[in-house]
Amino acid sequence: MKIAIVGYGNLGRGVEAALSAAPDMQAVGIFTRRDPASVQSVMGLPVYSMNDLDSMADDIDVVINCGGSATDLPTSTPALAEKFHVVDSFDTHAKILTHRAKVDAAARKSGKVAVISVGWDPGMFSLTRLYAGSVLPDGKSYTFWGTGVSQGHSDAIRRIEGVADARQYTVPIEAAMEKVKSGEMPTFAAADMHERVCYVAIKEGADAAEIEQKIVTMPDYFAPYKTTVHFVSLEELHREHGGLPHGGTVIHAGKAATGSAHTIEYKLNLESNPDFTGSILVAFARAAYRMGQKGETGCKTAFDIPPILLSPEKPEELYAHLL
Repeated sequence: MKIAIVGYGNLGRGVEAALSAAPDMQAVGIFTRRDPASVQSVMGLPVYSMNDLDSMADDIDVVINCGGSATDLPTSTPALAEKFHVVDSFDTHAKILTHRAKVDAAARKSGKVAVISVGWDPGMFSLTRLYAGSVLPDGKSYTFWGTGVSQGHSDAIRRIEGVADARQYTVPIEAAMEKVKSGEMPTFAAADMHERVCYVAIKEGADAAEIEQKIVTMPDYFAPYKTTVHFVSLEELHREHGGLPHGGTVIHAGKAATGSAHTIEYKLNLESNPDFTGSILVAFARAAYRMGQKGETGCKTAFDIPPILLSPEKPEELYAHLL
């Protein structure tokens, strides 16, 4: 399977690494909106302009779109679906239905398969919530994110005047997790489940107290949550907080028809968020190709894809060793 990588930030590099380990896949190259001469592939892949993508269509089976959910994927994935099988990790939960409708229209018109919103959440966590809720419909699923770096929240802090750089960690509240694990089915506000811890390097002469106040009162990002701000040097920030770890836990508490109580728990502990998400995108690119080979079209999510299509192993091997 010949795979094109569109976009080359942290996620694009994660996809590149995952493709290098896939026995049935080959990376065709990286396609960028930047000057290709300014982009250096970690693994020596050729770098092309996005303008070259259409002319190379015969050499590409699936495009993995590594753009951002906020402003890029809502337009770029439908555009790519007009000509290619495509996979993305669109993660704005509240806008998935809108994104799906636009991508589905484009993919059905072109006869292609487009797989959206496959990362770990949405994606793997979504499957956990679906399986758990189907098995125990008299129950409730709880999703705890972290401990991990939120790139969106970190960027929001960096946009404050006087901030040189920042990292924001989303931290699950242990007491809330334990309450769910005990079999209770409590109702939580968002601030009851997570807190936010910020490490901020400020520019010379900036007012730390003013910056802290802007952070903790920022609507939609920090205002509802317990937020702790630590000011550190730029050197310490890059040394101690240079990685992109993340993860989380889905816990479903429910009852069987007899009234017996049960909990289902699925946990991820990720050293590198983009490396892991890139690995998921590669697995679903395999499924997109296989579905396309069968003549399927339209937009698919993690819910619509048989798990057996994700694996490079032959079905008989999976039946024998994993089933």
